[in-house]
Amino acid sequence: MSVKVIIAAHKPYPMPADPMYLPLQVGAAGKESIGFQRDDDGDNISEKNSRFSELTGLYWAWKNLDDDYIGLAHYRRHFRGKGKGKEPLSRVLTEREAQAILSRGVSILPKKRNYVISTLYDHYCHTLHPAPLDACGEILKEKAPSYVPEFEALKRRRSAHMFNMMILPRDVLDRYCSFLFPVLFELEGRVDPKEFEDPFHARFPGRVSELLLDVFFRTEKLPFEEAPLLYPEGEGVWKKGVAFLKAKFGGQKYGKSF
Repeated sequence: MSVKVIIAAHKPYPMPADPMYLPLQVGAAGKESIGFQRDDDGDNISEKNSRFSELTGLYWAWKNLDDDYIGLAHYRRHFRGKGKGKEPLSRVLTEREAQAILSRGVSILPKKRNYVISTLYDHYCHTLHPAPLDACGEILKEKAPSYVPEFEALKRRRSAHMFNMMILPRDVLDRYCSFLFPVLFELEGRVDPKEFEDPFHARFPGRVSELLLDVFFRTEKLPFEEAPLLYPEGEGVWKKGVAFLKAKFGGQKYGKSF
């Protein structure tokens, strides 16, 4: 069982020593190397990084890696394992731990985030511009109608597996990416990023995709186990909470990632 988890990064950063992890410079096209594997090598969509965020890394892994299980994490956000060391990176999920979970015939997803006072749809609309999410719903109706019921369920559900983090068996990765990227490419063509006031909101394909992961898993009824998350720099719960309340009750859209 070979497992490879890419770690999306856009700048040099300390990385886990476990051989399961492959640091990947996302959005590398036209930029200086930061010493990691680049996502503009081989079959890639690196030039779309300003809109697709870490998904240019997922696409690269899908098209260029041949491991049995392939995953995605972030340089500031990892799956947490059972390690007890003082250094945060000594506590990331190890290859042996991942193999033990995956051997049970499941995928690994991050622990769900719960939005207690808001549905997933409302949370998106409060914090980001809703037009891309609504356009995605129309695309699904036209091109992938079997996924529409779970997409509509976003208006009722209050929890989701977020951050585009996952470790998937190769066949599940193929199915997911074959569903995801055609939808996002179509979405990219229907919504002009110039309509948004800053680069943060131009990343709408990457934002919408976070909600499509559960739409896919719930529609396909695929088994998974959850893994908690580890934040080397801390999670910033207070900042996230304040920003969300300003968005929900004050109409102030998010202006940066947390």
